[in-house]
Amino acid sequence: MEKVVVESFTLDHTQVQAPFVRQCGRILTAKGDVITKYDLRFTQPNGDTMPTGVVHALEHLLAGFMREELADIVDISPMGCRTGFYLILIGEQQVESVKQALVTSLNKVLAVDEVPAANAVQCGNFRDMSLFGAKEYAKEVLAKL
Repeated sequence: MEKVVVESFTLDHTQVQAPFVRQCGRILTAKGDVITKYDLRFTQPNGDTMPTGVVHALEHLLAGFMREELADIVDISPMGCRTGFYLILIGEQQVESVKQALVTSLNKVLAVDEVPAANAVQCGNFRDMSLFGAKEYAKEVLAKL
């Protein structure tokens, strides 16, 4: 069996400077479609990690806001290390376009009064969200991005 290489395990996390946006994967399907993955890094790896409630609130907020900015998004998922998110989309966008979509989305985070779908019907852990914290991290990322 061939050894699988996981891209994120090849990144030297001690050398990057967060926040940043980078393309970290590209797949060409058998039918010729391109699927692209982006690293939306909010905090410095092995330094600051976002609390779970912050990550969860940002996940809900970015799910809608990023889709308002970019077409063909498949998913926006939090990283297990809680330092950022992965964005997966059909097709390919310039990193600068993804970065601008993130900036616009984080500015929208600052303007909201509630987290969408933060209820028992639409979310499996709706009590564990921090809109205040999401806004604080949005401010920090916007100041440095």
